[in-house]
Amino acid sequence: MSVTRLRLVFGGLLGGALTAGVLACGGGSPSSAAAAHTTSAPVGANTTAVDTSGSGGAPVAKPRPKHTSLVQRLSTQQLAGQRIIYSYAGLKPPASLLSAIRAGEAGGVIFFAPNVSSVSQLRGVIAQLQRAAVASPLHTRLLMLTDQEGGEVRRLPGAPALSEKQIGQSANGASVAAAAGAGAAATLSGAGLNVNLAPVLDVYRHAGNFIDEFQRSYSSNPATVARLGRAFISAQQRKDVAATAKHFPGLGAASRSQNTDERPVTLNLSLATLRAVDELPYKSAIAAGVKLVMTSWATYPALDPSRPAGLSSKVIGGELRGHLGFKGVTITDGIDAGAVTPLGSLSRRSVLAAGAGADLILCAATLPQNNTPSIGITARNAIASAIGAHQLGRAAAQQAAARILVLRASP
Repeated sequence: MSVTRLRLVFGGLLGGALTAGVLACGGGSPSSAAAAHTTSAPVGANTTAVDTSGSGGAPVAKPRPKHTSLVQRLSTQQLAGQRIIYSYAGLKPPASLLSAIRAGEAGGVIFFAPNVSSVSQLRGVIAQLQRAAVASPLHTRLLMLTDQEGGEVRRLPGAPALSEKQIGQSANGASVAAAAGAGAAATLSGAGLNVNLAPVLDVYRHAGNFIDEFQRSYSSNPATVARLGRAFISAQQRKDVAATAKHFPGLGAASRSQNTDERPVTLNLSLATLRAVDELPYKSAIAAGVKLVMTSWATYPALDPSRPAGLSSKVIGGELRGHLGFKGVTITDGIDAGAVTPLGSLSRRSVLAAGAGADLILCAATLPQNNTPSIGITARNAIASAIGAHQLGRAAAQQAAARILVLRASP
């Protein structure tokens, strides 16, 4: 999500100890209800049939037998629900969210600063949500996500205190990055969170540009970004908090005005540059066993001239899974970002993302105060309807759900 959203770092926790604003999970700025069991809403009239492979024909990891057996028993609503990362505003989870979780129609929940008044309060909320998940027909704990990149982009007080740029400028960067990854894991696991939407692997081009403005990139040297990102990922995942490499294939070339939370962005980079510079850190992250990769909302004509990366099977299936061999879980940036809203309704965007190969869809508003479970419910119903209408392949949906369930069992 964007820097706009991400600036809501500590919110009420530290009373403005850091800049209060709006930074999100991924692209634009530092990130990022009806009853839960409603009848599937029809996909919008402008929804078209999409790629049903879910992987662009690329090989993906084989799910464990027990998860394969489970996904085959899921209802269409439950199958669609595994793809959804819900969000909400305020300190208490709404009844509609709890209902969706108890019905087995949720993959996880993302938390922003307005959801947190203290670590103990957040720990209590997460315990409540996990109890609902374990009581569901799936009997499996949820993914609990937030952004704890370091520097300005932190949802909770504590490590990592240094920004990625500060780590990149340190004399012993790899050890400092590893300490940051271990510290992030300790901070999040202490609150009950099991997924960190970090590290950023964007290779910035110019000082003060979109990613560098908030010190969210390790370096303008792709080899440095690869080395430090791998150290962060390995140290964090050794402590059982899943890492997320973002924003594939890279936002480091975006200028300060190219904020995907606000508007469509096109990055005219050659395929050779993308692979030699922007994608290089992802090779290292995949080799390190990174659990998740978040896609960018920018459009990369060298890979797909017509769709943003997170809605493109050419990017997700062809480049990320096919060319780089990633077999883990893919996740979108916030589905309500300005870069993708021109492409149609929330229902249509959600179906396009699922059809392109996005395993998880981050159902969060651009501004955290506008978050509501209804975003996730709408997306879930649209995906379920598309599966029922054969616009999305059921087999591909089962494969995505199996990957998600493997991650939920062991983040």
